[in-house]
Amino acid sequence: MTIQDEKVVALTYTLMVDGEMRDQATEDNPLEFIFGLGYLLPKFEENIAGKTVGDTFEFMLSPAEGYGVYDEQAVVDLPKHIFEIDGKIQDDLLVVGRVIPMMNQAGGVIPGKVVAVSDDTVKMDFNHELAGKELHFTGKVTAVRDATEKELTDGLHGERAACTHDCSSCSGGCS
Repeated sequence: MTIQDEKVVALTYTLMVDGEMRDQATEDNPLEFIFGLGYLLPKFEENIAGKTVGDTFEFMLSPAEGYGVYDEQAVVDLPKHIFEIDGKIQDDLLVVGRVIPMMNQAGGVIPGKVVAVSDDTVKMDFNHELAGKELHFTGKVTAVRDATEKELTDGLHGERAACTHDCSSCSGGCS
């Protein structure tokens, strides 16, 4: 069976970035997903499409194909008072390097990394941590099977079941 839309795929992989291993899925804990529903980077799926069990893969994704180019405009100064709860800021919250879930204008959650803290402002970086980086993937396909109707409706791990709208509009990335 080949990897194509609406197939459940299991694979191992290693992600190298700047010569350093950044992520890995092993035979004991493979990455499992439904192909073609937008769970993975589009160019990642493009590079494994048509493969079968036992096939290996190796490819690079450019920043534009991965998590985007680094955007200086995604680094913003926010007023420090917005981090207050009941007039106080939690002692260990505003620490350089800490990632804090923030809400965007559309009401979605977006992670922001604390870059600097001053008396009145907090500089936050809303770029993905791998923005601007080339991604080098190597791996092996370990399983391919048809997705069940329930998996197509609810998601492989039930992640689509909580949706209150048509998931085709968000490619299954419900928030």
